[in-house]
Amino acid sequence: MRIRPETPADHAAIRQINIDAFAAHPFSRQTEHLIVEALRRDGALAVSLVAEADGGEVDESVIGHIAFSKALISGRDLDWYLLGPVAVRPMLQGKGTGSALVRAGLAALRGLGAQGCALVGDPAFYTRLGFTQAKRLAYPGVPGEYVLCLPLAGQEPEGDIGHHPAFEAGL
Repeated sequence: MRIRPETPADHAAIRQINIDAFAAHPFSRQTEHLIVEALRRDGALAVSLVAEADGGEVDESVIGHIAFSKALISGRDLDWYLLGPVAVRPMLQGKGTGSALVRAGLAALRGLGAQGCALVGDPAFYTRLGFTQAKRLAYPGVPGEYVLCLPLAGQEPEGDIGHHPAFEAGL
């Protein structure tokens, strides 16, 4: 497996992976593919990586995708980012692709000088990757146990996490 930045040739595969990965997810609104496309259209994908299997056609070799976009903390740009969505082809989930994408994405954020990363997600998965339950950050409308963060430099700020309007895509 190789992880690399997305290219325009990957867009169709990224769309399909997000559709397939979230089709039966109990907490998804099945709009993840629309979110990624809206972030891309608005130039708001700060980091967008694909996991590529060895060999095969480009569309078939892309097996996972992760997106990061800028977060605002109580309306302020504190160099924090949101992770999401992250998606892996369903038949390959649970084999380390998602974890590898998260690690590579966090390395890319560090390269950008990011102060931290936040997300809404499954604590059982993300705490294995260094995230902890946010103590000072909140995501309006989301129970606190699902709001996770990872300071990359400094400490966790205090305030409400704001997202790009793309996260309302398809609603």
